[in-house]
This record gives sequence, structure tokens and C-alpha cells, in this order.
Amino acid sequence: MKNDYQNKKVVVIGGGTGLSTMLKGIKEYTSHITAIVTVADNGGSSGRIREEMGIIPPGDIRNCLVALANTEPIMEKLLQYRFTEGSLSGQNFGNLLLAVLTDISGSFEEAVHVTSNVLAITGKVLPVTLEDVHLHAVFEDGNLVVGEKEIVEYGKAKESDICHIELLPKWPTPNKAVVQAIEEADIIVLGPGSLYTSVIPNLLVKDISQFIRQAKAEKIYIANIMTQPGETTSLTLEEHILILEHYLGKQTINKVIVNSEEVEAIYSKQYEEEGAVLLKVDKSHSIWKDIKRIEAPLIKLYGDKKLIRHDSEKLARCIFEGK
Repeated sequence: MKNDYQNKKVVVIGGGTGLSTMLKGIKEYTSHITAIVTVADNGGSSGRIREEMGIIPPGDIRNCLVALANTEPIMEKLLQYRFTEGSLSGQNFGNLLLAVLTDISGSFEEAVHVTSNVLAITGKVLPVTLEDVHLHAVFEDGNLVVGEKEIVEYGKAKESDICHIELLPKWPTPNKAVVQAIEEADIIVLGPGSLYTSVIPNLLVKDISQFIRQAKAEKIYIANIMTQPGETTSLTLEEHILILEHYLGKQTINKVIVNSEEVEAIYSKQYEEEGAVLLKVDKSHSIWKDIKRIEAPLIKLYGDKKLIRHDSEKLARCIFEGK
């Protein structure tokens, strides 16, 4: 069955761990994959490297490269290795590698290309823009907050919802390879990932939303499993979609894939303590008149850390086989 999809060109758009998790499943169906990744991250190891070396934040791109890699497992461990002591404490080796290659090759784009070859990845990983961009969010309480990390932290602390988000500089120029990939795609997948800080930032790059709307591809939104405190704390699934359509354009999304599986209390408890709950479907909502909905059990549990994630294999099956 998987062989039936080998020639499908798939573009996935987002950022964060959700995107890289999904890629592991998609590459079992097709090798024609382009991961388009947001570059507005300013937290953690990526934020430090971005500030100190003036390069595009490498973390989300590194995770996608690792997810698509076809090399020995030791390479994944190497690129995901995080220093725990000394002046490099908290830094990630893969991020440092991309920073060094940027300096040697003269561009971040070439650094990603070199790393892709070293890892023999399936498909391509592309930053959505090569410009230095930052997120600006206006909250319902009227305050403007700058920076992805600061936006999430403010939302958590003030329990206020985002009402508008944009990139500065406004409408940065898209990566040319990104535009080509969208135009040639058979399937375009948005998410999973943080709505305001992983998915929508890609749509704030000049003309990207228009290119997606005009593309011949089927457009699929992968709903998150849980709400995200500080970003989508009080939002329903249908509100997620309406907000996405505000930035993407109405009647652009053809299909939504949503988890239907319940979670044991032992796993959901720590999420609920932070204000996160499972996203639920309101089947009576008018939005479902125009959008096909696929509900399936999509959860993978990580018992050691009590983490709830998408199961990459099940998610890929829904994308390609509709079940």
C-alpha cells in the first residue's frame, strides 16, 4: 500500500517537535518531502546561537534533518547531544555544527545543504525565509510582546490570549526554494505544532499564504493533541481552524486530522496542572460543512517522562490513506 504514494510530493509547514515527529512517518511513504520551517525561535540553545552569532535559529531545522536522516543511529545521538557542564552547558552539538558550517560555507542555506548530504536525508529541509525575523504578538489585554519565548511566557503568566501576531520586519522575502516546493506539491500539511509560534509564522512571510491557496495540492491541517498554555489555552479545535484561516485564507483547508483517543489520567494530569487539555471536536459546528474531518487514535505515550505525542506512523497513515 505504501508503494502507491512513492511519487507524491509532500510539503510540510511548521516548526517545533511536532513537525519533526511527523516527518519520521511520512518518509516511509514517499521520498519527495520538503519540510518548510519557521525561523522566529529565540529560546534555548537556538536563541543563544542566534544572538551571539547572528544566524538563523537552527534548532527546529536540526530536528527535521535528524528526523529525515538515513545514517547510523550514532549520528542522531551526536546531533541531538546537549552539553551539561562547563561554558557550553545547555548548548546542542547539532546547533553548533550548523553555526560552524554557516561560518565556513558563508551562508546558513549552504550549511543546511551540507548537513543534509552528510546525513543522507530523505527530502529537503528549508528555512521559510533567510531574513532575520522576530515575532510580535498583541494580547487581549492590549500589551505587545516581542519574541517567541517571551510571548509564550507572557501568555502563561497573565493567562491572556493572543489576538494578533506578526513578523518584524513585516512580510520578509520567502526562500525561493520554498515557493517552488509549494507550487509543485501534491499534498501540503500544516502542523502539528504551536499555532501562533510554529505554524502561523510561516504564513507571515510574503505571499506564502497566497502560494498555498493557489497550489493544486490537497491542504491538510494536523490538529494538536492538547491545547498549549500561554498560546491556545482556552481555544477549541474549531477556533484553531478559524484562526489559521484568518492568516491563510478561508476555504483553503480541505481536510483536518484530529486525535480521537482518550488519555489515562496518569498522563494527562501534569498537562492539566499546567492548564492544557485534550482538544475536542464539536461535530455540530458549521465549519465541518466545508472541511473533511478524519478522527483517529493518534497518541503515542512516553511513560518515562509522561509525555503525550503524535504517533508518527498512525499520523502518516491518515495523511496518505485517510485512515
